[in-house]
Amino acid sequence: MFKDITDAERPLIKSDGHIKDTSWSDEHLLDAYSRAVVEAAERVSPAVVHIRIEKNRSSRNQSPADQPAAGSGFIISPEGFVVTNSHVVSGAGRIEVSLQDGRIFAGKVAGNDPATDLAVIRIYADHLNHVKMGNSDQLRVGQLAIAIGNPYGFEYSVTAGVVSALGRTLRSNSGRLIDDVIQTDAALNPGNSGGPLVNSRGEVVGINTAIILPAQGICFAVASNTVNYIVSKLIIEGRVRRGYLGIGGQVFKLPLRLTNYHRLNTSSGILVQQIEVDSPAHRSDLQTGDIIIALGDRKISSINDLHRLLEEKNINQEVVLEVIRRGKRRAIRIVPAELK
Repeated sequence: MFKDITDAERPLIKSDGHIKDTSWSDEHLLDAYSRAVVEAAERVSPAVVHIRIEKNRSSRNQSPADQPAAGSGFIISPEGFVVTNSHVVSGAGRIEVSLQDGRIFAGKVAGNDPATDLAVIRIYADHLNHVKMGNSDQLRVGQLAIAIGNPYGFEYSVTAGVVSALGRTLRSNSGRLIDDVIQTDAALNPGNSGGPLVNSRGEVVGINTAIILPAQGICFAVASNTVNYIVSKLIIEGRVRRGYLGIGGQVFKLPLRLTNYHRLNTSSGILVQQIEVDSPAHRSDLQTGDIIIALGDRKISSINDLHRLLEEKNINQEVVLEVIRRGKRRAIRIVPAELK
């Protein structure tokens, strides 16, 4: 007698009439996925640290939500620089950093930037493993994303998912918007904050920073390119000084006829929607409805571009904003103040 076969057991017939054997396909794909996660975790985990903190007495009256007792971080150099979230170390009096090999070291905050929720801790140790930073601009939605951290004290936990969205904006504890944030569905919990988000090659593409508690699978990480820029400033100077214009705006896609007419090298700009009273923008000729397309000779196509270009050297120095106003190109002189 012949037994019936299931659809899963049924071979596929190709266009040339030959039978294609697919009995190995699902298992092969699962092995490839598992292998990518395993290899990435093995490569990165030795550089992931568990951070325990004790608060300063001055912060004892803060709510428990503002007083994380622990978090995660990762070593970025053999010199002992550890990247984590600003909210993990905020108000910390004593910092203890535990390595995967069991060693424990006292940590000291080398730099802190609440505006991007990033901080750098320094430990003094030898034989340190460190991560390789990736290029977050090369990420694609649907790409494998692997999170490593210490949720609820369960050290070196690994979760995996995909990049759900790119270019999100997240408000930091300082009230400033963090641009170019990665959304992922890799499971994160309290304690994952400050841990790395890595790709299948084991390169850090983000730092896990926030979750939406009522939701499932909506988690956020600060992009690695932002981390590289901010962390270098923190290591060298201990803080990030920023220029400030006093505007509220959003990215605006420029009509093709406008870009062609003015021969612009950008397809978008920042639409000024609000100007703060007694701000540098208020003291200039800038108006709501203007579309900012450049600062000096450098194009501006996003809010992140503007933040990046408002560098320390521009503070209290006159700069020229190029704007489109009612279809015409104009130059606006403005003196950025220092962001407090």
